[in-house]
Order: sequence, then structure tokens, then C-alpha cells
Amino acid sequence: MKRFSGWLLASPGTLFLVAILVVPVLLTLLATLTGPDGPLAPYLAFFSSGYRRRVVWRTLQVACITTLISLVIGFLAAYAVSRCPPWLKSLLVVAAVFPLLTGVVVRSFAWLIILGKNGILNDTLLRLGLLERPLSLLYTQGSVIAAMVYLFVPLMILTMVGVFEQIPDDVVQASASLGAKPLSTFFGVTLPLAVPGLIVGAVLVFTGSFTAYATPQLLGGEQQMMMGTLMYQQAMVRFDWTAASTIAAIMLVITLLVVLLMTRLARRLNPAAV
Repeated sequence: MKRFSGWLLASPGTLFLVAILVVPVLLTLLATLTGPDGPLAPYLAFFSSGYRRRVVWRTLQVACITTLISLVIGFLAAYAVSRCPPWLKSLLVVAAVFPLLTGVVVRSFAWLIILGKNGILNDTLLRLGLLERPLSLLYTQGSVIAAMVYLFVPLMILTMVGVFEQIPDDVVQASASLGAKPLSTFFGVTLPLAVPGLIVGAVLVFTGSFTAYATPQLLGGEQQMMMGTLMYQQAMVRFDWTAASTIAAIMLVITLLVVLLMTRLARRLNPAAV
């Protein structure tokens, strides 16, 4: 009985999570496989459309670029924060967390004010004489990526600060005492030990940007349609729940494949850390 006591204690929470997380996903997948035209018909119909293939490619492109930029900015910022005195580190961590206290829609609307034709950026460039007429910055892929990076860099910073704090100072000092230069220590010691945090942060950023709806809808619109906005359109505008379920299933499969790929990459870079 003692052997199963742990499972019995965990079973209520496990069943609850299965009911609210796993079952809806399974029902969504089941809805795409039980159609009258066969289990693969919704997927063949989806990928037979050139427009929808472009939406998939655009979403992957935006998510990958957002992840790469967030990795670089978050990694460097977290490394700088981890080397600060404790009092300054606390202030910088609070500054990184502060944007997360505001909703995604509010932060996306802020970018509408910044990037609009009469927005802050165009107005500043016009006043400086760098432009003769306002630029069309909204409803472009660049505006979506900029807003996405702003949304997800705080998550990357918080993830990496914790990782850098777990790296023992003795290891870094040992590398320096053996004659390694600071740059060699960084790439030979610090970076490999930070690989798990990089993978976790990359997964968080990629998943969030790949499945985002509010930011692409507000800053991309119809011109920069992405998977999240396309799924909303199919479900809530056209009421085609089979097509919406198909899009959700495709997004789930792509996300899982990317996570597995990142995990495999992490094992290659640092087998002992994953």
C-alpha cells in the first residue's frame, strides 16, 4: 500500500490536468480524423492551398526570427544582470518583470502608437529631418517581429538570470587560473553550462510567438496573416470548426517537432547538462 500511496495522492491533480489539458487536445485531433471524406482530407485540403502554405511559412519565419533575436538580447542582458551587485541585480530583475504586469493587448496597442504613420517613431524621424514623409511601418512582418521580441525578451531574461546564478564561480575561476582568456572561458565554460536555460527560453519564446493571436492581429492584420489569426478566422468568422481544428493540430505537431529538435540540439551541445 505504501508503494502506491504517492500515486493515490497525486491522482486527483493528475486527473484534473488530464481533463482540462489532455482531453480537449485529443478531442480537437479526433475532430480532424473522423470526417466523412477520410482522416487525411482536412490536412490535404489545408496544404493544397498556396495561401495557407504561405501562412504556415510566414508563421514559422516570424517565430524563428523572434526566437533568435530574443535569445541574443535575453542572453546578453541576463549575463550582464548576473554580474551586477545584488542591489542592482534586484532592480534590473524588477525592471525586466515590469512589462509582464501589463496585458498583451495593451502592449500591442502601444506599438500601434509607436509605429503608426503619425506615431512616435515617424514623428521623431520627421522632426530630425531624416524623412520627407512618414513610413508605413504597421501591418508588416517587421512590426510583428518587433512587438513579439518586446513581449518575450523578459521571459528569456528571467530564465537566463536563474541559469547564470547556478553556474559555480569556482568553475569560471578555475578556467581563468588555467590560463584561459575571458572570451575562451565564456565560450568554453559559461555558454555550454547555459545551454539548458537557452533551450527552455527558446521553447517558451517559440511556442508563444508561433501560437500568438493578439499581436499578429493588431500589428499584422490581413496582410500578415499568421496561424493563430487564421485559426480564429476559421472558428469565429466562418464557423468552420473542422478547419480550425486542423490548424490547431498542425500547430501542435510543428511545436512538438521544434521542441524535440531543440532538445536534441541541447544534447549535442552539452550532453551532461540535459
